[in-house]
Amino acid sequence: MAEKADRPGGGARQPAERAVRETAAEAWIWGYPLLENYRTMYPQAIDADDPRSVGGFGRFRHYSRPFTPADTDVVTPNNDTPYSWAWLDLRAEPWVVSVPATDRYYVLPLHDLDTSYVGFIGARTTGNEAGDHLVAGPGWTGEVPPGTAGVLRADTRLVGILGRTYLAGPQDVDALRAVQERYRLRPLSEYLDSAAPHPAPEPVWPVWREETLGSVEFFAVLDFLLGFFPVLPAEADLRGRLGALGVDGRGEFEPAALEPENREALEAGIADARARLAEAGENAVESTHLFGTREEHGGDCLTRAVGVEKGLYGLPAAEAWYAGWAEDSEGNRPPDGARRDYVIRFPPGALPPARFFWSATMYRLPERLLVDNELDRYSIGDRTPGIVRDADGGLTLHVSATRPEDPAEAANWLPAPAGPFTVTIRVYGPDPSVLDGGWTIPALTPRS
Repeated sequence: MAEKADRPGGGARQPAERAVRETAAEAWIWGYPLLENYRTMYPQAIDADDPRSVGGFGRFRHYSRPFTPADTDVVTPNNDTPYSWAWLDLRAEPWVVSVPATDRYYVLPLHDLDTSYVGFIGARTTGNEAGDHLVAGPGWTGEVPPGTAGVLRADTRLVGILGRTYLAGPQDVDALRAVQERYRLRPLSEYLDSAAPHPAPEPVWPVWREETLGSVEFFAVLDFLLGFFPVLPAEADLRGRLGALGVDGRGEFEPAALEPENREALEAGIADARARLAEAGENAVESTHLFGTREEHGGDCLTRAVGVEKGLYGLPAAEAWYAGWAEDSEGNRPPDGARRDYVIRFPPGALPPARFFWSATMYRLPERLLVDNELDRYSIGDRTPGIVRDADGGLTLHVSATRPEDPAEAANWLPAPAGPFTVTIRVYGPDPSVLDGGWTIPALTPRS
């Protein structure tokens, strides 16, 4: 807690309160991804009565159909690669993730509690052959079983998987489902057909409340989650300062017991952090550095937080590169389908260069969810049937709230809401020119 003042009027208290405020701001940005992750993990892995439940830890729940506007589990969802959700508790023993041989694009990314990626199983990284991959938690020193394709070592004792598997279209759902159902999760003891270790105790999970992110209750939930997150050397200083405030991973931080000056300092720090995050995210329109492993982010907690705010569980740019528009070519921010119609023009030879495929998906703001429309078309890309190239070989996408009357334009129509929106381009397996800035997205241009 903050040091109390000895002098009348509280003059000596101010530096201590300032330190609490600064620590709170830094810790909120650092801890924001943990709480956003818990916000998803709670209904999926803990609350068995929630319709979003995957059935607890150690189980896959697959989404084999394309997403629609009725799906609200994840912001900025995509229809390119339906999801396979799972959560692993690594406290008692490691788990084995098994995948089948397949000729389609897929990726099973594993992330720590703070959304830093542990590693990737998939077409780009491990290939399209069948394999068994060991996932081990911090401190595990056992022997890696022979026959496994590799080991992924997590820094936290709880990890998540948000897998993606390529879907060619509605007619491909059965074939997609057949691949997803061969993704398999087993505790190491089951994989080895050996005795299971004693199970880890069941925690008293905090009930998730939406107001937690903006209140001092944030630090109570963070305190609980830190019990699954051993201190890393690079974060020892912040974790030490948090511990001095009572946020030490024992799950005993009690906001109601705070002294008024400390509560005020924590609340001010939260406000500072949220303003800092909003400012940092204002112009972040592409994903090159937003998502990645702990090594790739280094100590840049703010960038990781921006990535979480922009698109929780976004893939790193080497796997899938994302970009979009915060404003149109005339500076209107955000674009608005009630006010203007737009075009996106890819010149000849300048379509998104992708090893696998690319798409452009429409989202309504501020929810960042799919847009209901008469065609049930939520994205458009290189796999969209019937798109029409320009006479010179380029491609023009027509972005508007109403369907164009011209048949060629209607074939290339990306339906927009009658209100604010954003469009996200995803390039799966991006060419190096995408990553180094040699290729850039064209403008979103209002139609005259």
